[in-house]
Amino acid sequence: MSGYTMPSREDDPVHTVRTIARISQMLIELRDEYVQRPRPDILQQIEQRLDDLLAQRDELRYRMAHAARGEE
Repeated sequence: MSGYTMPSREDDPVHTVRTIARISQMLIELRDEYVQRPRPDILQQIEQRLDDLLAQRDELRYRMAHAARGEE
């Protein structure tokens, strides 16, 4: 795979899925950091990323519904 991705519409769920993946990767990195050096500020960052994921879930639901309407 070349790393090139096909262009997509702005309202395409792929944008949200990519954001979810980036946040998930941040959570993994924060987990590793917290395991090495447990600190309250890292826990706060983890909580913030979880909040971000919840927001992305809502965004994904919206985009899925919008995409489904566009296919009809």
